[in-house]
Amino acid sequence: MTRTAGFVFFLYVLFGGLMLGVPATAFADAASDIQAQIDANKKQLDALEAEIAIYQKELDTVSSKKNTLQSTISSLTLSQKKLASEIKVTQNKIASANLKIKELTLSIGDKEAVIAIDQIAITKALRSIAEGEQASLITQLISSNSLGEAWQKADQAILFNRALGNDIDNVRAVRTALAENRDQVTATKTNLVTLQRDLTLQKRSVDASKAAQQQLLAQTKNQEANYQKLIAQKQASEKSFEQELLNLQGQLNLVVHPNLLPKVGTGVLSWPFSTAFMLNCTQRKSVFKNLFCITQYFGNTAFSTANPQIYNGGGHPGMDIAAPIGTAVKASFGGIVLATGNTDLVRGCYSYGKWVMLVHGNGLNTLYAHLSEIDVAKGQEVSTGQMLGLSGMTGYATGPHLHFGVYATEGTQIMTLRQFRGAKIGCADATMPVATLTAYLNPLSYL
Repeated sequence: MTRTAGFVFFLYVLFGGLMLGVPATAFADAASDIQAQIDANKKQLDALEAEIAIYQKELDTVSSKKNTLQSTISSLTLSQKKLASEIKVTQNKIASANLKIKELTLSIGDKEAVIAIDQIAITKALRSIAEGEQASLITQLISSNSLGEAWQKADQAILFNRALGNDIDNVRAVRTALAENRDQVTATKTNLVTLQRDLTLQKRSVDASKAAQQQLLAQTKNQEANYQKLIAQKQASEKSFEQELLNLQGQLNLVVHPNLLPKVGTGVLSWPFSTAFMLNCTQRKSVFKNLFCITQYFGNTAFSTANPQIYNGGGHPGMDIAAPIGTAVKASFGGIVLATGNTDLVRGCYSYGKWVMLVHGNGLNTLYAHLSEIDVAKGQEVSTGQMLGLSGMTGYATGPHLHFGVYATEGTQIMTLRQFRGAKIGCADATMPVATLTAYLNPLSYL
């Protein structure tokens, strides 16, 4: 083989190897099958989300009606159906994530095969260059049949080096893409784990709502009169609890320094539900002629004024936001979980139910009550928007909602009422946040 012929051969090896790579038919077929499955999952997902939207509309209608046994049972039943559909959505997303991981894994394998072949081609090309460089320019001129042939060899060498450099850059680009794909796979797997955890929590919430329904039916024997009597008993117990709590609050020797609190109106806190959920609340305003999701504001509300026995005339100490059982409750600001609790564990205590309190380090604490599930633990650090648990109707709640409270850190403690002057009411042994009266703050001042 002549020198020129040999050179052309190595050019062919280089370009042939880098341009042809490995047969892509198998990868393309597999990728096409996976994409078809992803598309099918997407259609199922769209159908499920449409189903959820119908359930949500029905829930809104039921929630706008008078609080009766039938409306409560209907709300619980709809919540169960909605949650079941949401679980299917989560499972569908997990399946799609698994398919995406499979697709990325195939892509990585394909790229690795291309790199392996390209590396062989480049190695051969570099070896050719090394052999060519062993001869000096003068030697090449002398050994050539003519000056034209010598210059032709030199031009070919220049083109060869340029092509080699480009293809080495291409290999580097493939390696970079490979690394990015691996990062994407890792991120997808992380999201998958989160989805699985959320699914488990949602299942527990479904079980809790079913239990609430069964308990309600057992307590009332499916009769409206018994239901209203139960509500009255709860209100009476709540009155006794609020009176004792008010007495405690009035005697707490805790000082609140206003200068240590964030400035009102600065929006340091975010809403405890997702942006999409709150936007949906705003959209419902046109239907219900009020901001439907916020069922009771802070302070001397119409409800607290009309029912002074509920808050002992002291006004509502937080803000109530209606939400179907199982809705994710988010941290309004980063901080530490000061405490969690469940007042329902104490017989006869109609209070916060399952609750979480965060301390934020900016002079504020936030309370999230009536949860169906708690997903954090005392001492845990949480970030803004992190899920704390799921909304519910535990404790004293005549419908699914979140009680969202904002407190001055200085004026707040976690304790049982029995620890203070030996309280003897039904909630005496329930652990909960207590605060001096000046420590209760209007959530809207900081949202």
